[in-house]
Amino acid sequence: MSSEKVVLGVLAGVAVGALVGVLFAPAKGSKTRKKILRKGEDIYDSSKEKVDDLMEAVIEKFEMIKDEVSEYAEKIKGEVANYAEMKMSKPQETSKFQK
Repeated sequence: MSSEKVVLGVLAGVAVGALVGVLFAPAKGSKTRKKILRKGEDIYDSSKEKVDDLMEAVIEKFEMIKDEVSEYAEKIKGEVANYAEMKMSKPQETSKFQK
């Protein structure tokens, strides 16, 4: 199971638990609605922080992979240039199949 699914499952469980707890608490309707609103805002803020952290980690990983690919491409580019230079500097050898 991916970590994103676990985080979403935990957040959904917390939201449902908070909602059920507030709904069954003995209080006036207006107070209950205010509590639900506050809990919703708290859950939203917490979720937003977790999503922001996840996005930051994904961006960091993407940048790291991009850098590695760029380094590898430069290495290959250098090797190809060296190979081409080597082939250009050697006189062409005739193959035994050419006459």
